[in-house]
Amino acid sequence: ALAIALTGAMACSAVAVAHATAAAAPPQAPHVMLIVEENRSESDIIGSGDAPYINALAATHGLAVASYGQSHPSLPNYLELLSGSTHGVSDDGTQYSFAGPTLVDQMAGQHITWRAYMESMPSACYTGGTSGQYAKKHDPFMYFQSVTQNASQCQSVVPLRSLQTDLNSPQAADFIWITPNLCDDGHDCATATADSWLQAELATVLSSAWFQQNGLVIITWDEGSDNRGCCGGADGGHIATIVIAANQQEHLTSAQSVDHAGTLRTIEQLYGLPLLADAACTCSGDLTP
Repeated sequence: ALAIALTGAMACSAVAVAHATAAAAPPQAPHVMLIVEENRSESDIIGSGDAPYINALAATHGLAVASYGQSHPSLPNYLELLSGSTHGVSDDGTQYSFAGPTLVDQMAGQHITWRAYMESMPSACYTGGTSGQYAKKHDPFMYFQSVTQNASQCQSVVPLRSLQTDLNSPQAADFIWITPNLCDDGHDCATATADSWLQAELATVLSSAWFQQNGLVIITWDEGSDNRGCCGGADGGHIATIVIAANQQEHLTSAQSVDHAGTLRTIEQLYGLPLLADAACTCSGDLTP
């Protein structure tokens, strides 16, 4: 499903570097959504009777069967997905502040619109560590000065409640990140709860004008329950990663190893952006198949 969108993306070195040359941004940016779920190994999801909707997606659309989290616990995985690096973080601390760059900094520089939706976030650009079922450790945007210290950027990190209205408006962003709250992502609640939330949320997404216009939804998990890994450094456990594309109705599977940097790499290639840090290494894999 991604092969067409990735045509023309340039090959990169196997050595991770901060930036790599990429093809020019396409005339009409694709619509890509990344949804990050929590704390489930692939074996806890694929084939589970507690996740009938997720398994229906996996059996109908694209499934990366060799996908791995970057590390443990949650935060370094989210940082990797957004910036291509864990920045040496090995805990869920809320005090960190990094200069960047990030995927969305790249997008802003190329006039590609983006918006991050955080379920249970009390207000846009909220910088607190927790609020009800919102947790900063699952919101990597609030760890980067290029977002928090830029009012325009920061106002693009918003509560999830505005998603449905935004998706069917002309102002819907090209790239959308979604973090469910601590219950709906499966962190504090059962797999069945996360499955039901996805079914309800994706009903809106997949029927939207935004998705029908070259839309692509990537669903992944931050980490598994073990230390299985791949890609020369990722050891965050075997996880499920599902790809749903508006222009691809055929069920596809990929056995190519891919970590979170590889997912970032895929998104950057779709938008014709330079490859950040670990995403510049071919060893991270991607979701092209």
